[in-house]
Amino acid sequence: MPAFTDTTSVLERHLLLQLGDRIKRLRKAQGFGTVEMAKRVGISRTTLAAVEAGDPAPTMGTYLRVMSVLGVAGDLALLVSDTFQPAPANSAAASSKRAIPQVQVRVRTDPSRHEAQDLQSMALHKEAIRLIQDDPALLDRAREVLRRWRAQGDSRSDSLWSEWETILANQSWRKALGRTRRAQELRQASPLPTLLPDAIRQEVLAQVQALKKGVVLGDQE
Repeated sequence: MPAFTDTTSVLERHLLLQLGDRIKRLRKAQGFGTVEMAKRVGISRTTLAAVEAGDPAPTMGTYLRVMSVLGVAGDLALLVSDTFQPAPANSAAASSKRAIPQVQVRVRTDPSRHEAQDLQSMALHKEAIRLIQDDPALLDRAREVLRRWRAQGDSRSDSLWSEWETILANQSWRKALGRTRRAQELRQASPLPTLLPDAIRQEVLAQVQALKKGVVLGDQE
């Protein structure tokens, strides 16, 4: 049975979404429109939109350039500085009996913004897409699910299912992985989660539940 690819993938996705949200809020607070901001950074508006959506596709360099224009590149600079490095061996700091400073961050989803549901939906879809890429024959299973659903005649979802037929034919997954209203609607009418083994589904649900309670990152006793 296929294993879940990364036990921290939901957490990583959540952190990227938070970063994208922060970048978007900072851009608006500083009075930059998307056209001006993209021009200042030297990227397209499409790439800027991906950054503000917390999309993992843009490079770290692109994120850093956007943050530099907004004046918050120092946040990333902390990660590459000596700030959080252990003291050199045989140094006074290393032999000190004083408690070592600890940095802890508690990460959790915002229940008022339906973040948990969105994270769960995107994680399930990413795992299903990974399985399809490993075994393209699964596309036929997804198409069969669509045919069965459409035969049942639920007209409210028919336009979404029709769009899913195109997505499956072209494997244009990004249409369903965004944060737009349409992408959310597509995920709600998606056949992809039906392809997932129960073990993968349960692992995703467990990760989302952990984030709803709060995950502590950093040094812990």
